[in-house]
Amino acid sequence: MTDRSGYIVDTLVGAFEDLMSANPAAFRTKFRKMAADPFAFYRGSACLFYADVAAREDPWADERTSRVWIQGDLHAENFGTYMDGDGSLIFDVNDFDEAYVGHFTWDVLRFAASMALLGWRKAISDDDISTLVERFVRGYVDQVRTFVEQDDDRGFSLNLRTAEGVIAQVLQKARLRTRVALLDDITESEGFDRILRDGPGVRRLDDDERGRVVDAFGRYLDSIPESKRFRGVAYTVKDVIGRSGFGIGSAGLPAYTVLIEGLNEALDNDVVVSMKQGNIAAPSRVVDDPAVAAAFRHHGHRTAMSQRALQAHADRLLGWTDLDGVGFVVSEVSPYEADLDWSELTEPAEIAPVVEYLGRATAKVHCVADADADHTLVPFSTEDAILAVVDGREDEFVAWVTGFAHTYAAQVREDHRLFVEAFRGGAIPGVAATS
Repeated sequence: MTDRSGYIVDTLVGAFEDLMSANPAAFRTKFRKMAADPFAFYRGSACLFYADVAAREDPWADERTSRVWIQGDLHAENFGTYMDGDGSLIFDVNDFDEAYVGHFTWDVLRFAASMALLGWRKAISDDDISTLVERFVRGYVDQVRTFVEQDDDRGFSLNLRTAEGVIAQVLQKARLRTRVALLDDITESEGFDRILRDGPGVRRLDDDERGRVVDAFGRYLDSIPESKRFRGVAYTVKDVIGRSGFGIGSAGLPAYTVLIEGLNEALDNDVVVSMKQGNIAAPSRVVDDPAVAAAFRHHGHRTAMSQRALQAHADRLLGWTDLDGVGFVVSEVSPYEADLDWSELTEPAEIAPVVEYLGRATAKVHCVADADADHTLVPFSTEDAILAVVDGREDEFVAWVTGFAHTYAAQVREDHRLFVEAFRGGAIPGVAATS
């Protein structure tokens, strides 16, 4: 095993050892998915990315720009639609499991490298990849500058009225989805009511576990800001199941699905809620700031608070709780969530306007928080701090990010090869490939 191969294995084991021990089968599945191609490996190895970038010099990080709310796992496939807390359908960053406080550049670099990997997978030339990365970065900086210059930061969003092209199509398709269709997929009738449907990955709970989950759900209600709480029967629990089979990033994390009454007792208004154990955010492994770590009760609390800090109008059901001393994040399972589909985007000319939108969306999550966000960790204007370090140096910033994108994407392709060989050869303790 080479030094880099050993480093990859040690980093993955160090990040996931507890979860791997608890559920080795889930991590064998995760690692097989990561083995598919370099992009899949990159998606599942944020811990390796942070171990690498933390060791690099960051000329754009000062006492403020190194302490910004970041999404934490910003790659090309972590964008999509959601229905915000004010009822508007939004296209934005849509995954906050790794969100934390860190260098604003980490999100920009992670996305740029993902764009280089995606471009390589689509056989796009290095010159065109550079152009796409530049389009993303310039869109990001331009939107940051706009936030500095305008008063109403929270008024900006990519929505049905402002988006064009592919992004507008994603929003229109999401609009066609319905809560009833989601309920029909996830639930079934039992007498005159709904219950959650059995299926792959579903686990029925015994009375003791169900009682502890319902108690935890009751504690979650206290985490919802008063301004966002529903009244009446909304949070009445109708059914609970255990879940497994989450994606690459959530392998091995215990989770539950809770069916609640919703705004009224009509069956078409029932609401499905996810209650998932919070994971250790990848950036937290390299951020050596006790004040940041001390700000969170647990990783469920950290996930929910970070999402409120990164979304202008967060999910009204977003919150946190604890179960058996472990933190869980709670959020709605929404029918209006649709990821950006890259499969039909093949030519650089088609991709370019999309990545500019993604740059602007990234600037938005860095600069615009929900009204109920906790601002004590980042008690300054993020847009002012970022513009102060990049203003007048935009070309230099673009070149720095683009150079990283190419260099690190090449490293990821080699790392993917080393990872596959290590996994196939049984070199990853606890999850050795089985026949």
